[in-house]
Amino acid sequence: MVEDGLLQVEGVSKTFESVRAVNGVSFSVDRGEILGFLGPNGAGKTTTIRMILGIFDPDSGTIHCALDGGLDHAPKERTGYLPEERGLYSDARVLDLLVYFGELKGLARAEARIRAWTWLERFDLCGWESKKVEKLSKGMQQKVQFTASVLHRPDLVVLDEPFSGLDPVNQNLLREVIGGLKADGAAVLLSSHRMNLVEELCDRIFLIHDGRRVLYGNLDEIKASHGEHAVRVRFTGDGSSLPELPGVTNLHVEGERASLTLEREVSPDTFIRSLPDTIEILALSVDRPPLHDIFVRTVEGGAS
Repeated sequence: MVEDGLLQVEGVSKTFESVRAVNGVSFSVDRGEILGFLGPNGAGKTTTIRMILGIFDPDSGTIHCALDGGLDHAPKERTGYLPEERGLYSDARVLDLLVYFGELKGLARAEARIRAWTWLERFDLCGWESKKVEKLSKGMQQKVQFTASVLHRPDLVVLDEPFSGLDPVNQNLLREVIGGLKADGAAVLLSSHRMNLVEELCDRIFLIHDGRRVLYGNLDEIKASHGEHAVRVRFTGDGSSLPELPGVTNLHVEGERASLTLEREVSPDTFIRSLPDTIEILALSVDRPPLHDIFVRTVEGGAS
């Protein structure tokens, strides 16, 4: 049995004709947790999400949601789902649309209207409430669709590429909002290719590839298990000696900027002490490998 979470997925598989889209996948999402649900295109993420939502039935395995006494999929009225594709009626007016979706999730019309106004204010969409969705920019539509997915204050929130179409300012705003969902006790399943935002938001990650689980666990522990340190250097002077320094691998130099990886047996202190006098360090950062690098390496068949 997987962990005792609000949502538990255990040994789930799904085949379409001769294609095994999902193969024996297990994970859980706890209350007050954000789980990064990652994988390359075609890895099985969408199929898994649709089984969680009850759109597809798994061929084998179980899905248990600890709401309403326990169900074999997430109950719709207590789940918020933001799909990657647009799910809005383009000729509907924004406020009417949000109230409609709120009523579908069990809210009284008056309460849905109050909550919709609150979210419109938070997302700086006041003045657009009477506009048709088709008149909104892509980023505005994304904020409206996100609002529709959380208006009823769900216990489980499934977000598929929530930052799509958003500029950096609104990415920061949405990041704060998602963090607020966690603080309020929701279980959040976050699927995104924005690895930097996943790193900032997620407590644990699950990486699926070719329908199978290839990474799962606490993000800090996963990064530490990869051992190497990632180094970024900005310098002036002659950097030709960088490839000869102890433990340097995956070196990329562009002008007076370099990124590299240290072999596991070489400490950051050893590397820094080995830097030659021919270069002057302007900036230097040392960290565990970024999630982007771990993702690529794992998917391409490297360390897992």
